[in-house]
Amino acid sequence: MTADLSQLVKAYDVRGVVPDQWDETLAELFGAAFVQVTGADAIVTGHDMRPSSPGLSRAFARGAAARGVDVTEIGLCSTDQLYYASGAFGLAGAMFTASHNPAQYNGIKMCRPGAAPVGQDTGLSEIRELVESWIDSGAPTSDATPGTITQRDTLEDYSAHLRGLVDLTSIRPLKVVVDAGNGMGGHTVPTVFAGLPLTLVPMYFELDGTFPNHEANPLDPANIVDLQKRVREEGADLGIAFDGDADRCFVVDERGEPVSPSAITALVAARELARNGGKGTVIHNLITSWSVPEVVRENGGTPVRTRVGHSFIKAEMATSGAIFGGEHSAHYYFKDFWNADTGMLAALHVLAALGGQEGTLSALVAQYDRYAGSGEINSTVDDQAGRLAAIKAAYEGREDITLDELDGLTVTATDWWFNVRPSNTEPLLRLNAEARDEPTMVKVRDEALAIIRG
Repeated sequence: MTADLSQLVKAYDVRGVVPDQWDETLAELFGAAFVQVTGADAIVTGHDMRPSSPGLSRAFARGAAARGVDVTEIGLCSTDQLYYASGAFGLAGAMFTASHNPAQYNGIKMCRPGAAPVGQDTGLSEIRELVESWIDSGAPTSDATPGTITQRDTLEDYSAHLRGLVDLTSIRPLKVVVDAGNGMGGHTVPTVFAGLPLTLVPMYFELDGTFPNHEANPLDPANIVDLQKRVREEGADLGIAFDGDADRCFVVDERGEPVSPSAITALVAARELARNGGKGTVIHNLITSWSVPEVVRENGGTPVRTRVGHSFIKAEMATSGAIFGGEHSAHYYFKDFWNADTGMLAALHVLAALGGQEGTLSALVAQYDRYAGSGEINSTVDDQAGRLAAIKAAYEGREDITLDELDGLTVTATDWWFNVRPSNTEPLLRLNAEARDEPTMVKVRDEALAIIRG
């Protein structure tokens, strides 16, 4: 096949349509390039439930083993289960998944030992260059003795590790509806929740990479409608939805109402700070709610604001020694989990917080959800830079307004803020706005959209 790696290798991972954009032959080259760039002498691999995942994963393992590297295959797993294996075994790792993308897609999330990310600036560009140079001729023959490929089941160990970080043994009994979206949550949740004082109502736990019920992307409101309805029907205490590779979780309360990922970030931050004696740094990206840094300070911590994207969060976590980090996209990062993101650990924190008191989840999270937010609004534009310049010109020099360009453009006033940032892969501008009340937010949102779409 003729592969266009510029369309396949993204900022943080490899992702594309199988077999149109990549196949097992290319996966084998990625395996060889991965071990050459990382210098690993042993690696761990895992894969999700997509039809193409086992073959791609095994091809990658063959490419690595041919260069003298021993490969441990943990088979079906969530992405955070692969991060667990990388951290616990001290091995570089590769996870085969396309997260919430449709069934025809697949991808590779790669990491160094200890779940340290491999992104564009930390090895991915070099991996791409090697693969490009080998596409026509194949990877050069290695003099090394071929490595072994062995299998190991890590689900029980992964589950025990998570339960060791959050004590749920003494919580009051809770009824929880979990929508796995036919993704890897259906594989991990039964083992992680086993023996806990939880009545589990499973939805779409059957592993099916064709996603027959709905897309496994809980940030799209259309994909949590079934969960919301079921929570109300069951009279459950809460609902949890996982994305396809189960590294993100989304929460709905007892009324079936969505809980903002910023409110979850604030709640977990308060718990992690309490565990650490009221001290510690908490990372949040620049489009999380004002509530997050406020709650962090109120609980004795130091909030640090970063650009959007897991590579920036993870880099700042490592630099600052942060205990926790959260993003608007429902990614949650923990120092106790090798600075990696794990939706399952965040879910356990929510269950522990709710089960440790008698009130409802809506009452519990109200203290962490203090402002009116727009959510992320995407607009297709012909000239991203031009539209950003127009926004800057409209607000620059206005009294009591500050601008910063850490990531796109953030405009901040006393009672509101908004951020506009360009997509790296599509001709889009993404708007997020927040204000102290709903009417102000609507006004600010609409003013910004008028300029963006003008």
